[in-house]
Amino acid sequence: MLITGEAHTRHVLATYEIHYNTHRSHQDRDQLPPEAQEQPAVRHDLKPRKLLRTRILGGLVNEYRYAA
Repeated sequence: MLITGEAHTRHVLATYEIHYNTHRSHQDRDQLPPEAQEQPAVRHDLKPRKLLRTRILGGLVNEYRYAA
C-alpha cells in the first residue's frame, strides 16, 4: 500500500484499528477480539453455508463471516 500523506495515514490506521479491536482474533484472549465479551454460539448443523468476505483497506486485510 502506498501512503500518500498524513490524512491518508490517519485513515489507514483508523480503519486497521477498528479491524484489530472488533474482528481480529487474539491468542491471549482465547481467540476473541479485544472488544468481544464472549465466544459466539457454536453451530453444529451440517448444511453448507456461504462464506462472505469483507475487504478492508482495499483487500490488504480480509474479514470472513458466514451468510445468514
